Amino acid sequence: MRKRSGIRVVFAAVGLAAMCCAILTTVSCSKGSSKKVLRVAMECAYAPFNWTQPTDVNGAVKIADNSAYAYGYDVMMAKKIAASLGREVSVVKMEWNGLIPAVQSGKIDAIVAGMCMTPERIQAVDFSSMYYDASLVVLTMGKSKYANAKSLKDLSGATMTSQLNTVWYNILSQVPNAKLLPGLEGVPDLLVALTSGKIDAYTADLPTAMAVVYANPDVKLLDFAGGDGFKVEPGDTQMGIAVKKGNKELLDGINKALAGISEADRAAFMQDAIKMQPLAQ
Repeated sequence: MRKRSGIRVVFAAVGLAAMCCAILTTVSCSKGSSKKVLRVAMECAYAPFNWTQPTDVNGAVKIADNSAYAYGYDVMMAKKIAASLGREVSVVKMEWNGLIPAVQSGKIDAIVAGMCMTPERIQAVDFSSMYYDASLVVLTMGKSKYANAKSLKDLSGATMTSQLNTVWYNILSQVPNAKLLPGLEGVPDLLVALTSGKIDAYTADLPTAMAVVYANPDVKLLDFAGGDGFKVEPGDTQMGIAVKKGNKELLDGINKALAGISEADRAAFMQDAIKMQPLAQ
């Protein structure tokens, strides 16, 4: 999975007030609130896990230093975790490549961004227990010559790409004779490349693919089961919440919170996220 693949405070004030939040990162600067803040970082552009929207409808959370709001599966989970910890959620919007450096430096508290627990990342950060597990699939156009592919072999010769610096991109090497283009920055870029004809197909995790197809009926999801799909390790599909190495107190609190969220609730959160993503409206 990607993964994909941290936070400041939840109000839009700038200047001195924003500086206050940057320095006193564990205390909410929201007027009238004394709760500590859980600074959670994500891209806010990875539906159904996280996205940006203009209002707080459905319970979206204000993005720090931004007039917009974040929502999606990651925000739903972050809110549950923060409540368990007695904290308020503050969402920090970041590019994918900046997430791990931000948690390592202490700029954010945690990464909740559909990040898979690969061996390389485990060396850089500490991960919680798994909070989502998703298989890897392929997206192509319904009218593409690859739309009826039944295995990776059937994608031979396809022009493909995926998100930069993710497992999604790395597994493209398993497609025979694929013409691989450089990785793209984000999920929206991949959809544009596909619908514009620049690529024949791209890889994504199943929830992301389901969200794309839900909002774009002309796109087809290819899920190669029965041994004809991608060969992956557990860390390629199992997502965790990342914290700074050695931050045991926070990690233990997150794991306790996750243990209190049932599989049924997690599945319901994801179904809601798929239906509520901006492109589905």
